[in-house]
Amino acid sequence: MKLYLKTKDFLITGEEFKLEHDSELDMLVTVPQPKNLSMYYESDAYISHSDASNSFFDRVYQIVKKYSIQKKVSLIAKYSSNKTLLDVGAGTGDFLLGAKKNGWQVSGMEPNSNAIVKASEKGIILSPDFSNLQNNTFNVITLWHVLEHLPDLDKQIINLKNLLSDNGTLLIAVPNYKSFDAKWYKENWAAYDVPRHLWHFSKTSISKLFAKHNMKLIKTKPMWFDSFYVSILSEEHQPGAKNIFRAFLIGLWSNIRAVFNKESSSIIYILKKQ
Repeated sequence: MKLYLKTKDFLITGEEFKLEHDSELDMLVTVPQPKNLSMYYESDAYISHSDASNSFFDRVYQIVKKYSIQKKVSLIAKYSSNKTLLDVGAGTGDFLLGAKKNGWQVSGMEPNSNAIVKASEKGIILSPDFSNLQNNTFNVITLWHVLEHLPDLDKQIINLKNLLSDNGTLLIAVPNYKSFDAKWYKENWAAYDVPRHLWHFSKTSISKLFAKHNMKLIKTKPMWFDSFYVSILSEEHQPGAKNIFRAFLIGLWSNIRAVFNKESSSIIYILKKQ
């Protein structure tokens, strides 16, 4: 593998990591990948585990999250009339709560103990791993910005396929390192988020990874808000003065380009068993 760029953990440790390009799959790999990843999530600033709304960015995140949950629930409804849902990496359970209110029978997996507690306070019971789910199948399985966190990709894909019903649908949302905002911010692009993000995908890599396990990519959808949010976070990593107006322009231009080249900041991939 060839070095693509060097970046660092901006959230907790400041450690430097390499992103190496896997030319066969057209994806980037974080090097090294720490054995004890849990310590890199131990921060109140890791918002998907905390429900924080203290800073301006936290409040923006929470507002966008509420809108996104509505869109996600509408999206999954298009792919199943039998409403059984598994959300992997469920965080504090807000997406599952939204789906439950819309008639879905919901299950979730989340390894973070603090997030599990917060979800339980909302009436959403989460499993810490796949072991309690192995005798079940689901018509829809979702991973919203989760696949990039999971070690041993092939094993994870096998687990997901085994949990998916024969006519079921797998929806995966991940950042796209080929987007304009990724190329603009380079090593300061917030969606690299090393070492929590172990892998950095392209459309080619998702298609090839799942094809190895007889799963077919049937559709992709852009996540338009991500370019703005990620650009705002990326400005925090830039040297010198932070420029929110510039972040908005970069996010907007990234989306305009994505209308034509289909390389949005984050992409939802919709997959089926072959």
